[in-house]
Formats: sequence, structure tokens, C-alpha cells
Amino acid sequence: MKRLLLKGKTVVYADWANVYGWRSSLKREVDAQKLFAYLKTYPEITDVRLYYGEDRHPKSAAFLRERAQIGYTVVRKEVKYILIAEVEGQKLYRKKCDFDMEISIDAHNALEEGVESFVFFTGGGDFAPLYQKLISLRKQVIVVYADGHLGREVWDIKKGIFKVEIDNLLEI
Repeated sequence: MKRLLLKGKTVVYADWANVYGWRSSLKREVDAQKLFAYLKTYPEITDVRLYYGEDRHPKSAAFLRERAQIGYTVVRKEVKYILIAEVEGQKLYRKKCDFDMEISIDAHNALEEGVESFVFFTGGGDFAPLYQKLISLRKQVIVVYADGHLGREVWDIKKGIFKVEIDNLLEI
């Protein structure tokens, strides 16, 4: 198990829909409780933020409540249902609930609070501009991802960023 070398006050951002999607590569789900316990072994980490959409299903609210009880700072918003097709009178919807803006705004707010290191649990390429901005401000940027789940835009950033596969970081 590798240890991260964090520089100063650190905040973790976990885009949980992304993390949940890693199960296809990992052949298992990421255990939120084990992950939180691991992250809290770092004295530099002052906040572990979990972003996830809340839908109509009672399991959704329970999931978010359980994560808050573990200790995560839970950031939620309502899931949107987008009509994608109608087949033989049956409507098909796709769930949508991106947190790119919320994570980006929270990271900018953290800059004002003196955060030096930013750890992101998401491989989404849409975050590349945020990472580049943080790098230009000489902040430490660590992106944790699962094999096959790192956007080309992030992979192409060669300097100032640390990319760590979750399997190399901890056993979950």
C-alpha cells in the first residue's frame, strides 16, 4: 500500500458517481467506510467531501445519510431524469447529476482557506482545466482513478499532477 506525501492543509473531493462506476474495472465496489478511514490517517486532510445525487428512491437518501454518519461532508443535489427515447409507448429516461461545477467552486473556495493540496477521486476529463489552474497556482494536485477511468485530458497533463490508481493506494 502506497502512502501519499501531502503538502500542508489538504481537502479530498470524491465524485461518488465516478467512484461507483469504477466497480466495472475493479470487480468490486469501493468501500466508502474503508476509504474514509484510510484518508483520516493523514493529519493534513481537513475535509473529505463526497458528491452524489439524490433521487426519489429511499435507498438514495439512506446512502447519503450513511456517508454523512461515516464522517464525509456530503454534497447532494437532485438527480435529473432526461427523456432519451420512447419505444412502443414506453418512455426511457437517463439519470443525470454532474457535480463538476460544485467541485470546482468548492476547490476555489478552498484556495481562499489556505488549502495547499487537492486530492480528487474522479478520472473525469472535464476537471483538466481545474487541475491546470491549481497547478499554475503551485498547489499539489493528486488524481485517484481506476484503470480505464482516466480521461485523456487528464492523462495528457504531464507536469505538476500526481495520478494514482486506486488499487496502488489502498485495498478497498
